[in-house]
Amino acid sequence: MGGACSRKRDPQSDEENVHRVVSRKYSKSGSSKWLGTSFSRACVDNKEGVTICPSLMELCIYKISEEIDQYGTFSTLPRDISQQIFNELVYSQRLTEAYLEAFQDCDLQDINLGEYPGVDDAWMDVICSQGSSLLSADISGSDVTDSGLFSIKDCKNIEALNLNFCEKISDVGLGCISGFSNLTNLSFKRNNNITAKGMSLLSGLVNLSKLDLERCTGIHGGLVHLRGLKKLESLNINCCNCIADADMKPLSELTNLKELQILCSKVTDQGVTFLKGLHKLSLLNMERCPVTAACLDSLSDLVALLYLNVSRSSFTDDGCEKFSKLKSLKVLNLGFNDISDAVLSHLKVLKDLESLNLDSCRIGDEGLIHLAGLNHLKCLELSDTEVGNNGLRHISGLVNLESLNLSFTVITDGGLRNLAKLACLKSLNLDVRQITDAGLAALAGLTGLTHLDLFCAKITDAGTKYLRNFKNLKSLEICGGGITDAGVKNIKDIQSLMLLNLSQNHHLTDKSLEFISELSQLVSLNVSSSRVTSAGLQHLTKLKNLKSLSLESTKVTANDIKKLHESHLPDLVSFRPE
Repeated sequence: MGGACSRKRDPQSDEENVHRVVSRKYSKSGSSKWLGTSFSRACVDNKEGVTICPSLMELCIYKISEEIDQYGTFSTLPRDISQQIFNELVYSQRLTEAYLEAFQDCDLQDINLGEYPGVDDAWMDVICSQGSSLLSADISGSDVTDSGLFSIKDCKNIEALNLNFCEKISDVGLGCISGFSNLTNLSFKRNNNITAKGMSLLSGLVNLSKLDLERCTGIHGGLVHLRGLKKLESLNINCCNCIADADMKPLSELTNLKELQILCSKVTDQGVTFLKGLHKLSLLNMERCPVTAACLDSLSDLVALLYLNVSRSSFTDDGCEKFSKLKSLKVLNLGFNDISDAVLSHLKVLKDLESLNLDSCRIGDEGLIHLAGLNHLKCLELSDTEVGNNGLRHISGLVNLESLNLSFTVITDGGLRNLAKLACLKSLNLDVRQITDAGLAALAGLTGLTHLDLFCAKITDAGTKYLRNFKNLKSLEICGGGITDAGVKNIKDIQSLMLLNLSQNHHLTDKSLEFISELSQLVSLNVSSSRVTSAGLQHLTKLKNLKSLSLESTKVTANDIKKLHESHLPDLVSFRPE
């Protein structure tokens, strides 16, 4: 973020973490209730800004993890104590292969080592020694091979297994888990070694309710082996471009399926006809599939359908009148399709709709009049459309709207006055060059805003005074504008800020960092392309919650930031330059 003043997000970034602080290549699954209880993670209440006194148990766990080299085994401790020590070591990155030996035969229930450095076959002996007690294991991103997975056969009671990005596991490894009758969740994202033949080894997982095979490119023809998994409720085969219409036929027998994701597949309208009998299906993601509005005939039979994504597909205005049959829809993504205002006239009957994405469609002011009656609408995406000031009048009555994206439109300051009634609005994206200080003044009444993006707006120091009205703001982006240190002085009073992006404001100096140092809740900071120097880094030492810091194109070197990280900000996990 902040690399340029004019930006259009990458189409693949639609499903990124909304906080955009630290990107991760996958989302962990499994049991992780401990995340909210560890002393080292919960000593401060961010909402109230007050310190919470840790319990005696938390202090003991923390002390043991610090002195881990003094202990040879934890097998004599109660299981819950050993589990907490293990979790703390993982979180603090102190766990090594040598220290792992202390947890041999500890009957741990959860092994969360997803993306943890150094995990390989040598770790599996201790992991599998937990035996029948092990309920959840995550070794995603590890170097574990088929051989290392062999000993997991003794963990018969395992319920959740996450093997994402384990590229050294193949069909042979699938054979090691084929007898896990208690397994309910299995994830194998991005594995090119799993084949259609290997999929037959999953047919015995009769209690499986969630299966994730995203980016497994060799499974074409293998979905037939899932026919007997009658309890399967969620299936993710996103970005498996080998998947075609024929693969959809066996899915017609999975009558308990509630979520199906087939993004970036070759499935067409013909393949969608096989889904007609899935009456419990509530979520269907067909982004980038070559489907047209003709598939709506089949989808109209899905009475439980609530979430539908057909963005970047082959939809045109022709046939979209059939949207009127999908009256249960709550979320509809039509972004990046060749559709116009005519389609919106068929959406006005979808009274339960809460989220509508029309990004980069040929939508203008006249079409928005059809949305005026969608009173449950909370999220509206109008980025890169032809919407202007007149169109905002039509949506000014959507009083439940919480998120509105108007980036890359022709909105001007005058049109923003139409948003004054949207008291529930929390997120507003105005990456629009025509917006100035006057537009910001028009928004001053939207005191509930938590996210405000003014990336390309022409905001000056004078306009920043209006930001003081937004007491609940957690994320603020003012990039490529004309603000100086004087403008940042007005921002320092927004104590709720967690993300601040001021890149491309070339006149900011170390004085700005001094003001920013008062934002104690800040997690992410970007002051790239400014006059900030290494001397100014001293002001950031107070920002103990900071995890992401970007100072590209400044007089700050990578070595300067590393010293700051090592001496004052140990929680920094992302910084530039690096």
